[in-house]
Amino acid sequence: MDPSFNGISLRDAAAALLDLAMPRRCVVCRRPLTLRERFICLPCLADFPFTHFWERSHNPMADRFNARIQEDLDRISSAPPDSEPYAFAAALFLYNADSDYRHIPWHLKYEGGLAAGRHFARMLGERLVASPQFEDVDVVVPVPLHWTRRWMRGYNQAEIIAREVADALGAELRTDILRRARRTRSQVRLPVEAKGSNVRGAFALPASYAKILGNLRARHILLVDDTFTTGTTLNACRAALRQAFLLPVRISVATLAFVSSD
Repeated sequence: MDPSFNGISLRDAAAALLDLAMPRRCVVCRRPLTLRERFICLPCLADFPFTHFWERSHNPMADRFNARIQEDLDRISSAPPDSEPYAFAAALFLYNADSDYRHIPWHLKYEGGLAAGRHFARMLGERLVASPQFEDVDVVVPVPLHWTRRWMRGYNQAEIIAREVADALGAELRTDILRRARRTRSQVRLPVEAKGSNVRGAFALPASYAKILGNLRARHILLVDDTFTTGTTLNACRAALRQAFLLPVRISVATLAFVSSD
């Protein structure tokens, strides 16, 4: 039991003193957090823009991602009909450039906010594990960074999210079966047409993937990234994975944020 004085635990007292010296702030609105708040204040949590995509097999994110897959299949004249099982897709919250909630992936990706990233990733995992669309996921794969970017940043934000999601789903996290074969330009300011060509062929399986995969028998693979915009990056990852994981393995996607086209 945590020792206490006048009903206040020593742990809480120490945390309160630390907050005086180094105030913790809400990732969203930046106001100081109270003792019981973690990473996000109660008002911002009350207005949290959840997508609820995990409640629907067909949703705007899934529709957009499956459209990217179909574009790939249309380019391959030899692709048979129904050569891809429907990919499920879910994100924790709606991303709007004018909303302060955009700070969540930014804080993780560019400010070293690993603890906050894990917190929101757990929120995502809790919702996926309760969804019939994702209950059979047995392998989770983060979108890989090029080694130069990972070296500069010190971590891969997609892996931070994927680790928490895999833990929630009771699935196997695999960071060794997908690699970024070449460094690509940032997708942020590229037009939609250029996004696809920028990442096409950018991801690959390791040379010795057959040995690495060993006895892995996946039924449902979940690709994880921080933000879903057009789905081109995740689709390029899907195309690479499909070389090793043939039908009827389903490949679905999950992210923290979903950028609406509205």
